[in-house]
Amino acid sequence: MKLRHLLLLLVLIVIAFLLLMPTKVEPVAWTPPPAPSLTEGIYAENQKLKGIAQVGPSDIEGPEALLLESDFLITGLHDGRLIRTSLDGQQRKVLADTGGRPLGLARHPNGLLVIADGVKGLLSLDAQGQLVPLTTEANGLAFGFTDDVAIDKSGHYAYFSDASSRWGYGHDGEAVIEHGGDGRLLRYDFQSGKTSVLLDKLEFANGVTLGPDDAYVLVNETGAYRISRYWLTGPKAGTHDLFIDNLPGLPDNLAFNGSNRFWVALYAPRNALLDGTAGHPFVRKMIVRALTVLPKPEEKRGFVLGLDLDGKVIANLQDASSGNYSPITTVREYGSWLYFGSLKATHMARMPLDAALK
Repeated sequence: MKLRHLLLLLVLIVIAFLLLMPTKVEPVAWTPPPAPSLTEGIYAENQKLKGIAQVGPSDIEGPEALLLESDFLITGLHDGRLIRTSLDGQQRKVLADTGGRPLGLARHPNGLLVIADGVKGLLSLDAQGQLVPLTTEANGLAFGFTDDVAIDKSGHYAYFSDASSRWGYGHDGEAVIEHGGDGRLLRYDFQSGKTSVLLDKLEFANGVTLGPDDAYVLVNETGAYRISRYWLTGPKAGTHDLFIDNLPGLPDNLAFNGSNRFWVALYAPRNALLDGTAGHPFVRKMIVRALTVLPKPEEKRGFVLGLDLDGKVIANLQDASSGNYSPITTVREYGSWLYFGSLKATHMARMPLDAALK
């Protein structure tokens, strides 16, 4: 067979693969707003995250969630373990193994450690190391991808996200490309044991945090590049609005410093190919098929934003240089430091808060 015949056959095989390979992904057409500039303006590229310092051990995989308590960091790892480590990494203790993927952590006023586990649902861990399932479904619909959790000051409620009821942990790419709006913001009542749905039809519901005086709860919508707000008290109670829209990347986890700032970790900058094909489900379906054999088109860039109480950007921290710490998926402010965690890195990191706010 001549070379051109072989090439033609290969082209036909590739086309057939892109058009016909079975996939569960059923993309929904949508129109994203034009992506903000990364060359000028409030999101202009910089290297403020370059040289952030490692903290804790250097041989762990995917320290996603972060809690700092008495100079010890608690984090959840890819293999399902929860560990407590000193800042220098020399002291380390395994607190539990969920058998899933712990993605969000919050401390209840009564001492329980509450865990949003991407596989197991919402769990608690007591002082004796006993894991207890709290909830795995709401309104008869099981959680597919429990992602993050925050607890109010009274300890009455846990607010948490189910990123996607259709796609489980490890299938975030499919969920974001599909854009099916099957994420939910949920509330667990510690007194009654009931779980209620506050918001549904969210585009990959991710990070969750409570605002000042627990007046509202924020939830990141990774697949829509925005942060939604649900009001808990006051004249707007029970309603929702947008806290900030048209972010320059995919918002992952979210944290409040308890006073005047929110911090948002951006998994990666927006992708021009995905934005450009948002209104063409057939093309996005071909992209899904292609990504089963090709690497995901993700830019390795450390990216964190600081927001004030009005949702205005007050800090833009980036690093796209070689060997950067990325993807940053968690950021938390503790004292005079800003701490970072990552879904894929092998250690945690931090930088001085004053440098972040310059």
